[in-house]
Amino acid sequence: MQRKENGSAHRGQQMNHKTRDFPARAGAQSAACADLLPRQTHSVAGDVRRRQQRLTAARAGLTGLTRPTESARRALAALRRRGPRREAGVAVVEFGLILPLLLLLVFGMVEFSIALYDKAVITNASREAARAGVMYKVPPLTPAQITTVAQNYASTYLITFGTSTPVSVAVDQSSGTTTGQPLKVTLTYSYSGVGLGSIVTQLVGSVPITAVTTMNYE
Repeated sequence: MQRKENGSAHRGQQMNHKTRDFPARAGAQSAACADLLPRQTHSVAGDVRRRQQRLTAARAGLTGLTRPTESARRALAALRRRGPRREAGVAVVEFGLILPLLLLLVFGMVEFSIALYDKAVITNASREAARAGVMYKVPPLTPAQITTVAQNYASTYLITFGTSTPVSVAVDQSSGTTTGQPLKVTLTYSYSGVGLGSIVTQLVGSVPITAVTTMNYE
């Protein structure tokens, strides 16, 4: 019994000793943690600060690399000033090359249109003259009168710009002037052209325009 009491007493003393040591150990651990926490916070803050400094330095370096120098700025400004002038010069050269061909095309179309119109006028003049000659009249029109009808019509409607040549009229009444007999009227006009056409005709000669109309006497 005595040994049991001594063993229990010894275990009680050990428990009391551990209980008394626990606050001291807890205080020591909390103090160590308290010392470690500011160190870790200071270390994290230092890392963040260093990263920010590195990022700022990198941005400054990129800005310095991408920022043009004063000479580069002057060169760019000179190129910008020369750009519109060069484009204008190229446009003037291209227009100078195209202008002669354009004028030639335009004047050629004008000349061709006037020639076609004069051809139509000469044809209509021969028809008018033949129609006036074959109509039933007593006495019938003479060749001189038929020629006057053709020339009056041609001089009224021809486009000549004051440089026209007279219209040549030939009247054929060889078969007589009785009913059913043919009357042949031939008109010839020398087209001399206008503008560039007049220069060409001076080199190669005028272009003859001819119209022939045949009608029977009524």
